[in-house]
Amino acid sequence: MRDLPIALAARGWKTAVMTPAYGVFADLPGAKQRTTLDVEFAGADYEVDLFEVERSGTDVRHYVLDHELFAPHGPGRIYTEMEGEGPFATDASKFAFFCAASATALTDRALPAPDVLHLNDWPAALVLLLRHYAPSCSVLRQIRMVFTIHNLAMQGVRPLQGDDSALESWFPELDYEPETVADKRWPDCVSPMAVAIRLADAVNTVSPSYAREILEPNDPARGFSGGEGLEAELAAAQAAGRLAGILNGCTYLPRQSRTPVWTQVVGAMRASLASWIARDAELRSAHYLADKTIDVLPARRPAVLLTSIGRIASQKTSLFLQATESGTTALEAILEALGGRGVFIMVGSGDSAYERRFTEVASRFKNFVFLNGYSESLADVLYTSGDLFLMPSSFEPCGIAQMLAMRAGQPCVVHGVGGLKDTVTDGVDGFVFAGATPTEQAGAFVAKIAAALDLKQSSAERWQRLRKEAAAARFDWEASAAAYETLYGIERD
Repeated sequence: MRDLPIALAARGWKTAVMTPAYGVFADLPGAKQRTTLDVEFAGADYEVDLFEVERSGTDVRHYVLDHELFAPHGPGRIYTEMEGEGPFATDASKFAFFCAASATALTDRALPAPDVLHLNDWPAALVLLLRHYAPSCSVLRQIRMVFTIHNLAMQGVRPLQGDDSALESWFPELDYEPETVADKRWPDCVSPMAVAIRLADAVNTVSPSYAREILEPNDPARGFSGGEGLEAELAAAQAAGRLAGILNGCTYLPRQSRTPVWTQVVGAMRASLASWIARDAELRSAHYLADKTIDVLPARRPAVLLTSIGRIASQKTSLFLQATESGTTALEAILEALGGRGVFIMVGSGDSAYERRFTEVASRFKNFVFLNGYSESLADVLYTSGDLFLMPSSFEPCGIAQMLAMRAGQPCVVHGVGGLKDTVTDGVDGFVFAGATPTEQAGAFVAKIAAALDLKQSSAERWQRLRKEAAAARFDWEASAAAYETLYGIERD
């Protein structure tokens, strides 16, 4: 949403991005109201304001749709799930409203008709449903629509009827075909993700390997995440020539001339932690433990600095907590092997159950700093300073953290799945592990870290060569944009 439009604009295309305002974007300096749309949704008429937001330094136009329903739980919150609601309930209604407003903006010609409409993930999927079934949206059938899957595990599934957050509540007049709209696993529900896969003119994932993996069903016994129940729809898309895999790119900037010293790393951790503590009325245990651990870190940089930055979620972090054959979790085994010679710094937030697990481990290991939040400035320091970046995702549609670490010259230890397989080459610019079961994967993860650290200690020359290869790897948006031109079915003059 940020970088691809810029890359396309650099290749000569007129590109525009539209999102909900989320109660924030319409108030940005320079935001200008273009028009007010009359949007029919959930049996009522709503006035939605269309703003254009200035973004200096690019040729991309940015539009936002502003209404209080786009910020139901407060400004600036994109994904929300409130206690007592069903899964996706508020978000699904919010994004269904966004799809209705977006379709109205195009059918009313409040925006120029595009050659291609590029829809990202389930929140934008119902535009395809409206194009197919809503008579008022028939003009949209002249526009080629491409749908990108960023994470198949999140599908936005909701009931067809019988709930305020249900398809027939949002679009009561829609005369749809149940066999096209109903989820095959739960026939009384709609999966926006499945609908988009069935109805889009082209579908893509954000890495070639992930596009192949999702053609197979999930297999928990071997720790494999595939089609998430939609493998039949995806196979049909592939058979029709509608499915592709295009790797996301990474923006490359001039390398920093100096690596931050240890005092700067510690200072960045303290600054981020202080800002997070100030936001909460009560001191969270994770913050308390992190503060105490930082206090007893060595005054000089440890011999080994392991880093990990990302969402705290099953996909990203379950292998850290997976038991090895010895019964010890991978994380505990890593920390025990690291001992006093190194420190592991993990930064991230997300699933509260996983956050509690990492907090508990941090209470027992003084060489583990769990920073339960996110700060871009802290992330930049850790990407540049770390010796080894750990990313054991169970599945990975693409991943950006490994690219950012590599860009800074920090080799990565990754699970050989999806975009990680497509970006890290074992023994050349990083380290890749695999395994036939989650237990084997956890053991292989620990062993690969040990092998990487042995290499660092035993051969400074080979280690430096590996670091240089990581820094030299390029996954640029220019190549991705060229691939999207083909997917869009448009030709350059």
